[in-house]
Amino acid sequence: MKKFKKMMYLKLARAFGRSNNSRQVPTIIGETTKVCGDINSNGILHVDGYIEGDICCEELVIGVKGNILGTVKAQSMFLYGTLQGKAVADSLFIAKTAKLIGDATHNTIAIEPGAYIDGHCIRVHNGNAPATPALTTVQAPQIVAKIKAVK
Repeated sequence: MKKFKKMMYLKLARAFGRSNNSRQVPTIIGETTKVCGDINSNGILHVDGYIEGDICCEELVIGVKGNILGTVKAQSMFLYGTLQGKAVADSLFIAKTAKLIGDATHNTIAIEPGAYIDGHCIRVHNGNAPATPALTTVQAPQIVAKIKAVK
């Protein structure tokens, strides 16, 4: 019954999704699917399988069972599964079930408690240079020493 409902939803979405202002039907990579190569899309991509390669799309949803190894570029990204690599997104959401191993460049970010991040989160304004320069390992001890001196 569940498959029937999903199939009917997709058929109805395609039938009524012909107008310009309607929501696009997403491209879905199922959990039993493995893709080796790059993916470019002007729409929505939902990944529950495994992708080894770079992804460029408008909106990316990495499901709980989704696993991506590569660089991701998207306007908005919702991470529930695993991403090993670099993420570049205007809007980034990282759920408590997510695992991000690598750096994330973003304009806005939301992270649920419990999310695993091993890397840097770098904020940028309108795709330009980082909003604040990152501290180098030489600068960090100097700043800590200045803070202690002020106290």
